[in-house]
Amino acid sequence: MTATEFDAELDARGLFCPEPVMMLHNRINDVEPGGVLRVVATDPSTTRDIPRFCQFLGHELVGQAEQEGEFVYLIRRGG
Repeated sequence: MTATEFDAELDARGLFCPEPVMMLHNRINDVEPGGVLRVVATDPSTTRDIPRFCQFLGHELVGQAEQEGEFVYLIRRGG
């Protein structure tokens, strides 16, 4: 994943399902439509849950990567 700029960040490391997605649901509202939220998590279930969250709520998953046991997501807030 390339180094894309982001407008806000959510650190969900050490949290387990469903906490990362619950926090994401609240945090994405702090980002302006079109803005990018960077999420860092350690729970492997986020690889399933975060793409579904984006698809269901109309946000764009700009990128996702795994780096040294951490899962990093870039999410562009939908309008």
